[in-house]
Formats: sequence, C-alpha cells, structure tokens
Amino acid sequence: MMMMDVIIVDDELAGRRTLREFCEAERDLRVVGEFGDGTAALAAVRLQKPQLLFLDIQMDRLNGIDLARALEPSELPSLVFVTAYDTYALEAFEVCAVDYLLKPFDQERFRKTLARVRPRHLNTGADERQTLLAGLLAQLERGARGPGEERPRLLAELGGHLHVLDVTQVEMIEADRNYVVIRVGKENFHARSTLQQAEVALRSQPMLRISRSCLVNLNYVKEVNRTLRGDFILVLAGGATVTSSEGFRAKVKEYLSTLRISSESIR
Repeated sequence: MMMMDVIIVDDELAGRRTLREFCEAERDLRVVGEFGDGTAALAAVRLQKPQLLFLDIQMDRLNGIDLARALEPSELPSLVFVTAYDTYALEAFEVCAVDYLLKPFDQERFRKTLARVRPRHLNTGADERQTLLAGLLAQLERGARGPGEERPRLLAELGGHLHVLDVTQVEMIEADRNYVVIRVGKENFHARSTLQQAEVALRSQPMLRISRSCLVNLNYVKEVNRTLRGDFILVLAGGATVTSSEGFRAKVKEYLSTLRISSESIR
C-alpha cells in the first residue's frame, strides 16, 4: 500500500486524539502533524504537503472549509471533513461525493471512509480534487442562501441508526453535555451539538428558549400551567412536559401575552 502522510485539524483535543489513534492503527497512514487551529494548520499543510487532511468544519477564526479554500490546487490533498452538526453541509457532501465523518464516529465508520479515500487519492489529481471542493462550496452556498425556502433537515441518532428529521416536526431540544436531545413526538433523538448550534439550525421555526438548556417549538405548545413560584409548565403535543426557569420566565410570559384575545396581561 502507498504510504500517506496525514495532518489532523480539530479544535477539540478529544477529536484529535480519536483521529490520531485510528490513523495509527492503519499501516499506510503516518500522522505528521495535528493542530487545534486552522491558521497554524494552513502553514503546516503548505510546508509539509500531506496526502490526506482531516479537517474539522466548526472551528474559530479559520474553519475547515475556509482552510481548504485557501489552498492552491497544487497544495490540495485528499480531504475528509469532520463535523459534529451541520444540517446543510452533510447533504452537500453527499451530493458532491466529498468524504466526511460525522461526530461521534467509531473505527468501523473511519475505515469505511478510508476505503473510499484510498482509491480516490490514487486515481484523482489536484485538478479533480479542486473540482470536487468547488462543487462542495457551491452546494454549501446554495444551502446557506435559502434555508427558509425549503424544509431544512437534521441528522440525528436513535437506536444506533442515523435518521433525517424534518425541523418542522421538532417539538423540543434539550442540552445534554456534548449532545442535544431532539424530541419528535414521543421519540428522543441525539446529536452531537451545542444548544446554540441547534438554535441556528432551527432558525426557520418559532423556537423559544425557556431555560439555559431547553428550546421549545411554540407550534407544539398545547397546555400551560404555573408552579407555585410562578414558573411556566408547558405541555407539548407529544406529551413532554417542561418547566421554564426563573431567568427565562419573562420571555415565556411575553410570548403568552401575545396569544391573549383581550388586552389582559399575564401576572
């Protein structure tokens, strides 16, 4: 097998460690560098000219897409983008035949990606890799221009399988450490994400943050009660019950006031 030099770019230490361990288990991969920021990685790629680059998409300052865009065609190695949660990017990768890994991934998924990367690296030149990247960028830009014009979708896990969810069916999202729990009807799906990222992904929906860790789709609120201390208890269409926190009580009160037929305020 042809030996491939690899550079890993991920702003999370755990992410770099996982990729390094999986690479070290492959006889034809040699990790020549790993970086937590895109700026340092860009300089290293230009200097070391690796054959394979694992790129985290969501990094501060210079993300993976911008890093790849900054490389000249002659500098462009085979690319595998790594992402925790990106609605439009995942679809774009599929359309443009660009390899990606969705966090969290295991060694089996890593090796399936390598099985596609190896022959593609041998059979494609720099110009073709540049064409693939250009196609991906165009697809991403189309998704970014019109997220509200279509029905955006989310990729989430349930029972060991990945599911594509229509955001209009999402009733609630709760933070759970490095993941979010996405409630659809009576089912709870999981995705590696922050609540802030999820809020952006669901910007086409009337989402209301009722606590630091919970977003509710107002289209699915069916019943409202109060606790003794004045917080709001929301009952959703699928049966879930969530309670607002004191710091977000005013936001919930303001929303409920807009639903009143009369001018009576909510105390």
